[in-house]
Amino acid sequence: MLLAAAWLPFAAGASCLENPDPELHRLQDLVSEDGTKALRQAQSELDALQRGPPSDLHTNASRKAALFAILAQAYGILELDGKAREAAAKGLALATGEHDRVHLELLSAYAESVYDKAGIASAIEAVEAARMLQPRGSTADTCLLMTRGLLEHRQDREDLAIVTLTQAYRASIAPAVTEQHIMSADYLSLVMRSMGDYSEALALNQEKIDWDASHAATMSLSVSRFMRGQILKLMGSYDAAIVEFTAARKLSLQLDDLQGIAFADERICEAHIELGRLAPAQRECASALRIFSVAQSGDSMKETMALQARIEMGLGHAERALGILNRVLDHNGADMPPRDVGPLYQWRARANAALHDYRGAYNDLQEYVGRYKAANDAERNRKANAERARFETDREIERNASLQRELALSHEQSSRQAQQLRWNAVVVVAGVWVIALLIYFLIANRRYRQQLVKLASQDPLTGLPNRRRTAELAAASLQAAGESQKPLTIAIIDMDHFKVINDRCGHAAGDHVLKEFARAGREALRESDILGRWGGEEFLLVMPETSLDLAVASLQRLRTLVCGIRLPATGSGLRVTLSAGLSSSDEDTRSLDELIARADAALYTAKNDGRDAIRIADGNEQTWSTGVRRALRLTTM
Repeated sequence: MLLAAAWLPFAAGASCLENPDPELHRLQDLVSEDGTKALRQAQSELDALQRGPPSDLHTNASRKAALFAILAQAYGILELDGKAREAAAKGLALATGEHDRVHLELLSAYAESVYDKAGIASAIEAVEAARMLQPRGSTADTCLLMTRGLLEHRQDREDLAIVTLTQAYRASIAPAVTEQHIMSADYLSLVMRSMGDYSEALALNQEKIDWDASHAATMSLSVSRFMRGQILKLMGSYDAAIVEFTAARKLSLQLDDLQGIAFADERICEAHIELGRLAPAQRECASALRIFSVAQSGDSMKETMALQARIEMGLGHAERALGILNRVLDHNGADMPPRDVGPLYQWRARANAALHDYRGAYNDLQEYVGRYKAANDAERNRKANAERARFETDREIERNASLQRELALSHEQSSRQAQQLRWNAVVVVAGVWVIALLIYFLIANRRYRQQLVKLASQDPLTGLPNRRRTAELAAASLQAAGESQKPLTIAIIDMDHFKVINDRCGHAAGDHVLKEFARAGREALRESDILGRWGGEEFLLVMPETSLDLAVASLQRLRTLVCGIRLPATGSGLRVTLSAGLSSSDEDTRSLDELIARADAALYTAKNDGRDAIRIADGNEQTWSTGVRRALRLTTM
């Protein structure tokens, strides 16, 4: 299974807002030709300015800010995001004018180097605030719109990104803003790829490749060819993808761009794995990992290690694969893109199964299924929202034959997605069967057996013993009472007007009442007492070695706590009460059913007497005492 393409290099290329100073403009263009060279030249000039006399503070600060913007763009194209943000922040401290082109360029450079969730949200807010101050349709407005669209894409909000970037793409059709048009095509290609519209993504990517090639933008061309390889890889055209990655690597090699070389090697490795060519895959991944390790690129290192684990599994080295995957998942995937983590658990499950660690395999498969379902649901919703937004945009702008073509393409894409989802369902079902087989091995484990026994004997809502378990415990208590010649008292308890509570307050309120009753029972009763759910709103209370006096006192404590259960406002005029019927064993008691029947008859009497009452079964008169009669008078209100 392919890892989702989330950890990817991305570079915007040339500056969106050109500096009018010819020398600075030349440096801006140099960024897309050779980022390392542009970085050296911009840093050299910046150092010279900082050493020189501050003859004109305003001019000096403005030029420094522009040089920081170029540094940020160069760091960005070299995938050094932390340094890009640092340079942009220094420039923003110098260029504070809200309409200053350099300020806007620095703002975009900073925003496009942000990848964490909170940082993206903050960057979108800052970009949109700046955009509100620009004239609609201006170059600055279009450039900021592209930055916002890119950030929305990183939020997985393709429904927003496609609208934003389509607007920027169409707003930059004029010849005067061709470069901005090409940049918006590059950004829009990312979104189309994410939506699965690969033919449109390739067409937009080709616009960028043609522009880069015609303007000798070698570094930018390297990134564009790499992006084309990513699209082809996602389409399953692995040989064609290798051609593009190799071309990107060759360009990176010319520029001595080690990060670009490493990314190309990593993707060539992945394509070889998909084609079953494990020997060349080993070489490419080892090369990529060496470079990423030197650069301390943690996320890229983990992605490459995950590919190495797949190679080890393919070579039959399950133990090595497991060791690698344990290092990759050392933070349970918290430091990785969520969509990539699920397949790693599946691979680790395979490694554990190959090593006969079925419990580990079972746990990893459970994790995989949970993450797979969440990712699949999120992906389906994301694509549906993006498609809906795309149709709305097209419906608003054009109602002609072009729309029909887009609808046909969308239908074809939907069919592909439906087929893919069917295959996904087959994968999930297969995973479930594997889990079922693993359960067969794990069922021998005592801890799991105990958990299964508990589930089979416990009421899921209240946590009390269910009817079957309560009957077992009651029967055992009756037998013990007969052997020890000590009294056993049981009570059938029914929640009064429970149907009315459900009808007026809702079933959620009814469930709350039952849960609170169970909690009150644990608080009011002794540890030796057994309280179980007998059915619906009815409960069976078994009190070993308990006379009727003590039983009535226990029920009174429970009754007091139950009266304190609160109902929602819709239950105005209602209160929670209970009725109970008591029955005590004697030497003539033959069975539990007999004891329960007497308690049930007493409960029926309590109900007929107006509810909110406790009654004792006929036949227990000989055990009544003055205390019992007094308690019974107190329990009727």
